[in-house]
Amino acid sequence: MDQKIIELCDEYTHTPLDRRLFLTRLAKLTGSLAAASALVPLLAANQAHAALVATEDARLVTEHTGYPGATGEIKVYLARPKGTGKLPAVIVIHENRGLNPHIEDVARRMALEGFLVLAPDLLSPLGGTPSNEDTAREMIGTLDGTQTVANLRAAVDWLSKHAHGNGKVGTMGFCWGGGMVGDLAVHVPALAAAVVYYSRQPKAADVEKIQAPLLLHYAGLDKRVNEGIADFESALKQANKSYELHVYDGVNHAFNNDTSEARYNQQAAE
Repeated sequence: MDQKIIELCDEYTHTPLDRRLFLTRLAKLTGSLAAASALVPLLAANQAHAALVATEDARLVTEHTGYPGATGEIKVYLARPKGTGKLPAVIVIHENRGLNPHIEDVARRMALEGFLVLAPDLLSPLGGTPSNEDTAREMIGTLDGTQTVANLRAAVDWLSKHAHGNGKVGTMGFCWGGGMVGDLAVHVPALAAAVVYYSRQPKAADVEKIQAPLLLHYAGLDKRVNEGIADFESALKQANKSYELHVYDGVNHAFNNDTSEARYNQQAAE
């Protein structure tokens, strides 16, 4: 697919770009409005794609529950392997589409690796994730960042005391959620580990506050996000932080999301 189309889609999904303007510009790239309209479903995530781990996988215990956040109850999807002792915990933070079936699938994948996994719906203060992705993105944009970090901090506290946890809590996040991972690492020194996928970086001045070891994944074609890598890595080196950074050549933002036909790259994701 033409890289200009992917970049236009990124602009639409990550910056305030009116849908009508998006379709008009897409039509110029594809040659007609009809072609643009036919292409939109390929650019969007398709939650109908089969999950890698079935929702009723017999190896797992899963539930939809909640924990007390700073703004009230935060809805969550919780997953863990059956018949195990106390486990390290992982918070999986969703993209700017909210908590959807794909992120719940990622939670189950992590649970099969031997973790107690919590995937919070950070749109809970606004009523929860809607079915319409465009609406979800608009809602994400209205969230108060300080309150969202406070809700994630509450998740760390809740998991650290969970009956099936061993007290250690790490986090991983994708796109918008990766940015929240960085914010959480800055504000919660007790975080055991932080894994980031293709997202904005914390401010260089805040890097000194990070105590968790970092694992950072970026897409080689993701110009918008990658502009901040050099300054971020320089700050990490200067502060002598523990980190591992990977840039995967020739792949796009959201390469790990297997529900997005236009972006998913199996080799980079694996």
